[in-house]
Amino acid sequence: MPEEPILTHVENRVATLTFNRPDKLNALSRDLLNQSIDCLKRWSRDPEIGAIVLTGAGRAFCAGGDVGMMAKQDEAPPSLEQQIDGLREAQELSWLLYNIPKVTIAAVNGHAMGAGLGVCLSCDLRIASEWAKFGTAYAKVGFGGDFGTTWLLARSVGAAKAKELFFLGDILDAAEAHRLGLVNRVVVADQLAAQVGEIATRIAHGPQVSYRYMKANVNLAMTTDFRTLLDREAETHLRCGQTDDHKEGVRAFLEKRQPNFTGR
Repeated sequence: MPEEPILTHVENRVATLTFNRPDKLNALSRDLLNQSIDCLKRWSRDPEIGAIVLTGAGRAFCAGGDVGMMAKQDEAPPSLEQQIDGLREAQELSWLLYNIPKVTIAAVNGHAMGAGLGVCLSCDLRIASEWAKFGTAYAKVGFGGDFGTTWLLARSVGAAKAKELFFLGDILDAAEAHRLGLVNRVVVADQLAAQVGEIATRIAHGPQVSYRYMKANVNLAMTTDFRTLLDREAETHLRCGQTDDHKEGVRAFLEKRQPNFTGR
């Protein structure tokens, strides 16, 4: 029996999704995409999950699209419009990681290339192994960029550097990715799971309503004007002030102890 394309695990309010095609460097198959999207939709509504970790099995995070499948020609290939619709559905993976009201964390254990880079950058936090590698890879196979790489790279490194990374397709090591701001931290390879777990657990037991609006507001700040953002902050800041977690945080501050947040 073939292995499942993804593996999932939930423990201590942290949900982990592992791409599980190690023999294909976790290239994005249709089954992997569909199951990952379904999983994220379900987790996004689960009040018992406070953080989501995304990683890959084996030596890669995600090598992007499955080039082997690209080479196969169907006898009756779908129309261009059908192909566009299919890619739009697949790209929902990047949108969900970027937009759902949960903190998403990429644990980048190895290569994140092409669409895999887009998926990685869609996560709120990116923690990389010292062995991780990053690249666009599209120019090597005559593609233009998908899964949000254009939008995310331009906002991460600026337009000029994003164009360079697209045009030349150079592979970046973890240290250079960190210098450019593509990842938040680089850790020793055999400590990646432990350090990501520590960060994810800390977030999973934090003030979930606050995190929800922090994430949404930072995303909004990337595309809107200052006045709109100030108005949004006025609404969300006071909404957070109505939560039990806000009241607990104030009590804990006055009592000089760590708060015991419940996510409500």
